[in-house]
Amino acid sequence: MWFTSPDDAATRLAATGYLADAATATTAYLAGALEKPLLVEGPAGVGKTELAKAVARSTGADLVRLQCYEGLDEARALYEWNYKKQLLRIQATQDSGDGQSWDETHDDIFTDEFLLTRPLLTAIRREEPTVLLIDEVDKTDVEVEGLLLEVLSDFQVTIPELGTITAVRRPFVVLTSNASRELSEAVKRRCLYLHLDYPDAEREREIVSSQVPGLDDVVATQLVDMVSRLRELELKKAPSIAESVDWARTLIALEIRDLTKQAVSDTLGVVLKHVSDHERAIKELKLRS
Repeated sequence: MWFTSPDDAATRLAATGYLADAATATTAYLAGALEKPLLVEGPAGVGKTELAKAVARSTGADLVRLQCYEGLDEARALYEWNYKKQLLRIQATQDSGDGQSWDETHDDIFTDEFLLTRPLLTAIRREEPTVLLIDEVDKTDVEVEGLLLEVLSDFQVTIPELGTITAVRRPFVVLTSNASRELSEAVKRRCLYLHLDYPDAEREREIVSSQVPGLDDVVATQLVDMVSRLRELELKKAPSIAESVDWARTLIALEIRDLTKQAVSDTLGVVLKHVSDHERAIKELKLRS
C-alpha cells in the first residue's frame, strides 16, 4: 500500500514539500490503491513531474524516469541487446573451436548477461518499491504508445528471445503530458486522470513560502500577484511554479523587500526566458517609463 488514505497522501506529500490539493491527494492515493497508472495533464510548470518525485520521496521508493521525446524508440524505452558483447562472445566461441552449433550459440548470447534494460523494463523487473515516471509522453510518436499498452495493461514486457517478464511488484506509474497532442483512448482508458493547472494565489503563496523560508509575507503577496499578471499575458512561456520559487529566492539574495516596478524589471530574467516575453511584459505592465 503506497498511501493509506487521501489524507495520508496529502500529509506525506506535504512533508516532502509538495502541497497537494484534495483532488491531487485523492488521485495519488487511488493510483496506489488500485495499482493503476496515473496520467497527469496540464500546462508546463504546474508540478506534474514534481508530483512523481514527491511520491517517490514520501514513500521511500526509487524513481525510474523515462524522458520522452520525438524519435524515442523501443531500444531507448524498453531494452536492447549488447551487440558488441554478443559479437565478442561469438568470436570467442569460434576461436575456441569447440564445435558449438548455432542454436547453442544463439541460446548462449540471448541471456540476461547481454540485455541492456531501459526504463520501462527496469521498472518492471525491480522487486523494490518503484515509481516509474514517463515524462512528457505527448512528445513521442503515436507508435510509441503501442509500447506502453502492454506495460500499462498487465505490467509485463515480452522479449521474443526470453519470453514474457511480468512485474513481481507493480510500480507506481505516473505519465505526464503538456497536452501538445491528444493521447490515444487506449492509453487513457488504462489510467486514472488528473488535470493540474496553475494554483490560485493563496495556494501559490503557501507553496512559495514553504519553499523559501524567511520570505516576507508582503513580498510573497506582491510576487504571487505579479506572477499571476504575467500569466495573463500572451507569452511564449508563462512562469512556472518553480520559477516563482526561484524568483522568491532571488529577492532574498538581493535583499529586495519591496517588489517595485524597477525590481521586477531588474529580475525579470528569472521568470521569463524569451526576449519577446520580456518586451511584452515591460510594455503591457508598464515596467519602464
